[in-house]
Amino acid sequence: MTPPQPMMNIERHPIVTWPARAGRTGRDAGAPGGGGGIGSGSGSMRGPIVPPARSHGESAVRGIGLGAERMVNSWIDAGRRHRTSATLTAVSEPSADTLSIFFPMWNEEAYIERTVGAAKEVCDELVADGSIGDYEIIVVDDASTDKTPEMADAIAAADRHVKVVHHPVNRKLGGSIKTGFANATGDLVLYTDADLPFDMRELHKAIRLLRYYEADIVSAYRFDRVGEGPSRAIYTFFYNVLIRRLFGVRMRDINFAFKLCRRRVFDHVTLESEGSFIDAELIIRARKLGFEVIQFGVDYFPRTRGESTLSSLGVIKKIVTEMLHLRRELRDLQPVA
Repeated sequence: MTPPQPMMNIERHPIVTWPARAGRTGRDAGAPGGGGGIGSGSGSMRGPIVPPARSHGESAVRGIGLGAERMVNSWIDAGRRHRTSATLTAVSEPSADTLSIFFPMWNEEAYIERTVGAAKEVCDELVADGSIGDYEIIVVDDASTDKTPEMADAIAAADRHVKVVHHPVNRKLGGSIKTGFANATGDLVLYTDADLPFDMRELHKAIRLLRYYEADIVSAYRFDRVGEGPSRAIYTFFYNVLIRRLFGVRMRDINFAFKLCRRRVFDHVTLESEGSFIDAELIIRARKLGFEVIQFGVDYFPRTRGESTLSSLGVIKKIVTEMLHLRRELRDLQPVA
């Protein structure tokens, strides 16, 4: 089953990946849906499929060999057409799904108006083209000491789609993300950073991919991180390697702040990290529980205002501590999806 080319935007974004799961084939090892599409795994169906001969009745199969083969292949073709038609209908028809977008913010007065404005613009587009029925934008103010709280309240007062949650004390990135997911009411939930590290219009593509491949989470990765400098790139490389070694999860750029999730995921996933490890924790827990995670690439725009503290020594030490704690906990976790 090959998806329509316009959806994939093949010319610019040629890669959509489905991280393989150990010991599983077909639908779970390759692309959701198990067909022969882009990125399909070892379980893909290729060429004519003929039922295996059995010891009793083998001559009967041989006696109608060509007819049986044609009949079985016609069933397969009909099934493929049905699945493709049903999936395309689900993607193309207007959706009543609601979307929540939330932004953790600490001292983001330089970004908040541009951030909320960009989110509102793309959400209005999604409503207009029938991709969603309605939306909400949530600002999680992590006890900011600048004008972020007042600015957020003013924006929310002027727009019914915007709401603000204030932390009385600073809870860092992990605490802010947990607050955002807890307060989101949409069928689909997007978490990202206030410094807009990607073009918000990538959300159009992410929602199409989520529905077409019947995934539970779409996690984006960055095409190019040169603007961050060599030290940050080296840190990210070894971090991803460590995640693979400790948890067996092969993902590109697992900590990138673009996670589009179906709300039902959080009926089973409870996040615990208070620090920056929470991005990886979400993916690791979801994969361990059997949820489908796919990835696609986006152009990256580094922060141009303010300062990031995510690679400081204190943050790194906290990540390692939470990583080891999760590794011990996951021993007893069983799939639910």
